Amino acid sequence: MEHQNIVTFETERCKGCELCVSVCPVKIISLSRSINSRGYHVAHIEDMESCIGCASCAYMCPDSVITIERRDRDEQSAYEGK
Repeated sequence: MEHQNIVTFETERCKGCELCVSVCPVKIISLSRSINSRGYHVAHIEDMESCIGCASCAYMCPDSVITIERRDRDEQSAYEGK
């Protein structure tokens, strides 16, 4: 069974410190051009398919703004109504 990792960032709490960017082994995290209400560029992932679910980013984040969720692709498809 195939899995997909879903990474979410609480963008309003992100300070753009880039610690998550520096520890990502597959280098898929970057800072967005958009800014949050506090004036920080926030972390995001454009290629979620490449995430290996190691959670290094979540462990490194000093403000605990990153959540990693692992879903079975079959369950996700059913959830999305596909």
